[in-house]
Amino acid sequence: MKFSRETYCLISNSKVELNGKEIEIVSENNSWLNSIYYSLGIDYPKFFKMDNLSKAGFLASELIFREINFDRTIFHKDITIIGFNSSSSLDDDLIYQKTISDSDNFFPSPAVFVYTLANIVLGEIAIRNKIQGETSFYVIEKYDENLIQTYLNDVFTNNYVKGILCGWIDFLNGNCNVKLKYIEKTDEWRAK
Repeated sequence: MKFSRETYCLISNSKVELNGKEIEIVSENNSWLNSIYYSLGIDYPKFFKMDNLSKAGFLASELIFREINFDRTIFHKDITIIGFNSSSSLDDDLIYQKTISDSDNFFPSPAVFVYTLANIVLGEIAIRNKIQGETSFYVIEKYDENLIQTYLNDVFTNNYVKGILCGWIDFLNGNCNVKLKYIEKTDEWRAK
């Protein structure tokens, strides 16, 4: 399948890449994800309320959408977001479990509970970018490029879909692994 545009971002515990080029991140006594946020000069206060999974996916989408000059001023019904990982929201589930496991020190946190679904990261990205197309999050055993490509091809059979933000968004026990890309169909492909 031919695409008119393909932009990708990788974020790990020590590196950020956009289209194969490493982005310099200044870390000054911040968490790694907060350091990325500050280095990019993003102004989105809601970021600091997000869990780590959402922060990681959000940051990758920010880099991608900046690169392609994505228009955040209009609603996008023709963009789809698809995420995959192997740990779902386990990072937050473990944090939440600590707030409810001791009956003498019971303090369930709604701020943590709201992130105990893996698809929340897609909602955060959709809200920020006014994307109103479909979103889907799949939990699979391990990163599988062929499976992800199969999903992409299937989604692109819908003529209303112009572009897809998709890929691997995983964060567990301090380990960040994001491989996100944005692709658009060529006009030739959309005409079929």
